[in-house]
Amino acid sequence: MKHHSIQLACAAMAATLAALPAFSHAGVRVCTFPGSPSTALDHSVAKAVFKTAGLDVSFVREAIGEGDDDGVSPKELHKVLAKHCDVIAGFPRSSVADGSDSKLRFSASYLRSGYVSVGLRDRRAQSDAPDIVAATYASPAQLIAVQQRDVELDLENTSESTVDAVANGRARRAIVWYPALVAYRGKHPQTRFVTASTRSAYADWSLVFAFAPEAAPLQKRIDRAIATMSADGRLATLTKDWALPADEKTAQTTPAYLDGPSRGAADAHIVRVDASTTADPAFSQAQVAHGKTLYASSCAKCHGPDLQGITAPALRGPSFAPASAKAHPIGAIFQYMASNMPADKPGKMRDQDYADIMAFLLHSNGYGASTAKLTADAARASTTPLAARTAQ
Repeated sequence: MKHHSIQLACAAMAATLAALPAFSHAGVRVCTFPGSPSTALDHSVAKAVFKTAGLDVSFVREAIGEGDDDGVSPKELHKVLAKHCDVIAGFPRSSVADGSDSKLRFSASYLRSGYVSVGLRDRRAQSDAPDIVAATYASPAQLIAVQQRDVELDLENTSESTVDAVANGRARRAIVWYPALVAYRGKHPQTRFVTASTRSAYADWSLVFAFAPEAAPLQKRIDRAIATMSADGRLATLTKDWALPADEKTAQTTPAYLDGPSRGAADAHIVRVDASTTADPAFSQAQVAHGKTLYASSCAKCHGPDLQGITAPALRGPSFAPASAKAHPIGAIFQYMASNMPADKPGKMRDQDYADIMAFLLHSNGYGASTAKLTADAARASTTPLAARTAQ
């Protein structure tokens, strides 16, 4: 009996070890995103968390490329995790773009921070000067900036140059992720800024570790380590300089944003209607094809090439088009899109182009094409709730 018990114990231990991923002699390989302003924090947190988990780490440089104009795709991240890394540190997640469609696994958050409005502390604005707001191109900052009334946008290529636009007088204010401001202050301690909350649905983001789909044992081990460090205060100590200060979270000198403090972009000024009272809009297959082309060139950089959401909400499936008795009317969604999108040129496309994009969105959410053409006026007037259906 004793010998049998020992055999069972050994078998159980072997099964446990087999469930954990095999790592090289260098330990767990950790990658970070190139040019991320939070890289220093990501490294510090990764070292501490993995040490708490009883694992050694090594950092892999340049495993993740810069990507194209649409950023780094989920497919590329899967390749990185398959070939070069076991974990990606500093993966950004939010309620509007949580990466759930990527099939990656994610740890608990180790930093929750937000996008802020930044200005120079000692600068006096001239009343007749244009209100120029800097933002980083194809980022949540751009989506937030475009929600402000009566401003001119200065679109920059990096978060550092976005803050620099304020420091050097090219812009009155900038919309930046708070860790980017922390990184800039580290390089330019003499420059003094004043910040305010942006109060936008796109503002709240968290940093997590990302894992391959098959790395569930490692993810759970890291979650336990994060929970341990949260409980004993070590995580708060590591991240305190990067987290949004309490006074900035509750600042009252915030510019007005059209999408409000807690609503997604599709919720702004949209009234919900009863799904039983309306008919489907008609659109053609040619419109779907043209709308797909327009979407790829003007929308995919933020909403994702497959409408899965990147820095902006997904435009396909139940999160965008809930199959319920009450949903967003197509006309209200069209009106919002035609007035506020694309983020870098809001309202600047032709009416019929917006209608063709609407046709593509309808088709992508399971609506069938016909021979009739969807006009901008018909789309704007539609009270049909947009509810996702089985694909055609």
